[in-house]
Amino acid sequence: MKKLASAQTAVGKSAPARSARKGGFAGILQAIFPGSASGISVRSLTDRYGISYDTLTRMTGFSLRAVSNWSQGSKPSSSTARRLTEIQRLFAALEKLVSAEAIGPWLKDPNPAFDGSTPLQVIERGETDRIWRMVYELESGEPS
Repeated sequence: MKKLASAQTAVGKSAPARSARKGGFAGILQAIFPGSASGISVRSLTDRYGISYDTLTRMTGFSLRAVSNWSQGSKPSSSTARRLTEIQRLFAALEKLVSAEAIGPWLKDPNPAFDGSTPLQVIERGETDRIWRMVYELESGEPS
């Protein structure tokens, strides 16, 4: 966002800001996460963080066929793009704590912080806030 803000100051309004204004939510995603039309490349997401399409389907609740189609360039709906953005934001926060390649395997390892559940199971149950709380505690140094 700092880049975007400095670009707006230097030139008035940057090209991503103009396209975000014209394109609504999809334009905002494109400005923040350049790549596919939805702003998030499913293929780069799975490659960067070492997760399979099957894992992504479990995290999002979308079908394997849909995830495969998005990885080949089909544009997801705006609600789907929001869900993918949530996953991207979570992974980006985790990447501040561990390497990107470690995130995929970590998702499948039972974790005592989650009462023996895997982080993937926690996400599937809709308890992503538990992972965000863990990220906060690790970043801030505050004990739980």
